[in-house]
Amino acid sequence: MHVKTGDKVMVITGKDKGKTGTVLAAFPKKGRVLVEGVNIVKKHSKPSQDNPQGGIINREAAIHASNVMVIDPKTNEPTRIGYKKVLVKTKDGAEKMKSVRVSKKSGEILDKVKTV
Repeated sequence: MHVKTGDKVMVITGKDKGKTGTVLAAFPKKGRVLVEGVNIVKKHSKPSQDNPQGGIINREAAIHASNVMVIDPKTNEPTRIGYKKVLVKTKDGAEKMKSVRVSKKSGEILDKVKTV
């Protein structure tokens, strides 16, 4: 999946088109993501120990991952994602190749890695 938890994304289609937010959770098996402030639904809750009043709660629902694009950290615009292999140092000092996500617009690496 091209998005991960913590990514800043923009919704490109649907009722919340144009809204931005951070990814709160990603569900790769279902191909869906939970984005902060997007796809707000009303959830009816019964009175419980945690919520003795009960009532209607507004919360985010998951949307399909294909409906969001990652925002480029350099240009602040939505961008497609590419993958690139980089040389990374491990904790024991050895070097190995690791696949990282790269912005197609600016070429900036989106994942946090310490390259050699």
